[in-house]
Amino acid sequence: MSNPAPNQRVSLITLGVANLARSIQFYRDLGWSPHARSLDDICFFQMNGFALALYEINALADDQKRPVTAIGTGAITLAQNFDSEGEVDASFERAIAAGATTIKKPEKAFWGGYSGYIADPDGHIWELAMNPNWPLSEDGSLILPDPK
Repeated sequence: MSNPAPNQRVSLITLGVANLARSIQFYRDLGWSPHARSLDDICFFQMNGFALALYEINALADDQKRPVTAIGTGAITLAQNFDSEGEVDASFERAIAAGATTIKKPEKAFWGGYSGYIADPDGHIWELAMNPNWPLSEDGSLILPDPK
């Protein structure tokens, strides 16, 4: 497997949210734990190799020096990969129970895997997937395999 260039990385993903307390509770209901470095206006989650932040959208717009209307939601999908279809289904059901909106129920995918889509309370889209061609490490990290 080839190593990426040192600058080819993501260190932090920040999601602008309308109601920080509601969003924190949603991710807690998924089984995630906020990091102790979280503050009153921003919540961090330590991920495998990077961090995810929830930041009140007005504060995010202020930080970017743009109006909230200019931020929008963007055309982005975040993804969580799993080892099995059963894990995808369980994660999907847990997300719906926590308040997610169904975008697409998990199903067999044209690329040989299995996936579904949900939206968190602020409309951020998450794909929940199992890709048989992308094995996960023990900690759940994804390392793209070299082509054969």
